[in-house]
Amino acid sequence: MITVRPELPGDEDAIRQVNLLAFGRDVEGKLVDLIRGSRFFVPGLSMVAVDDGNIVGHILLSAAMLINSNDAMPILTLAPMSVIPEYQGRGIGTRMIECAVKRAENSQFPAIVVLGHSEYYPRFGFVKASDKGILSPFSVPDEVYMVLELMPNALDNITGTVRYPPCFADV
Repeated sequence: MITVRPELPGDEDAIRQVNLLAFGRDVEGKLVDLIRGSRFFVPGLSMVAVDDGNIVGHILLSAAMLINSNDAMPILTLAPMSVIPEYQGRGIGTRMIECAVKRAENSQFPAIVVLGHSEYYPRFGFVKASDKGILSPFSVPDEVYMVLELMPNALDNITGTVRYPPCFADV
C-alpha cells in the first residue's frame, strides 16, 4: 500500500535516486538538494510516496515570489514531481499532489504555480496562470504554465511575474 508523508531526515539519497530514475538525469535531484539548503525550502512541503518502506515518489513545493511593479507576494512553486518508472501510471502522482495541496492550504501561501502538462494539472484545480494575470519568467506555451489558488480569490486584482529561487538557475 502506498502512503504519502513529509520528507524526513535521511530521505535525501532516496529522493535523489527517485528523481534520477524518473527523469534519467540528476538535474532535478540537484535542484531538490539546493532548495532544501536554501531559505526557499518550506518544511513539510517536500513529500514522498512510500511502498513497503521504499520511497517511490517525491513532490516538492517551495517558496517563490510573485512580483509586480508595486509589490511582491510569496507563493509556492511545484517542482519537481517524480515517480520511479515501474510505479508510474498507478495514481501515485495524483495522491502526492492531493496531499501536498492539502498541506499547502494550511500554510500562509495563497497560491501554487506549476509548469506542467496542460491535460494533467487542471483536474486538481490548476488554471492557466495568464487567466489570473500571472506570467511565467520562462518562454513557454501559455497553457502549460498554471496556478492554483489556495485561498478563494487570493489572486483577484493581482498581476505579476513569478520569480523563482536562484537555485533554479544553478542547475
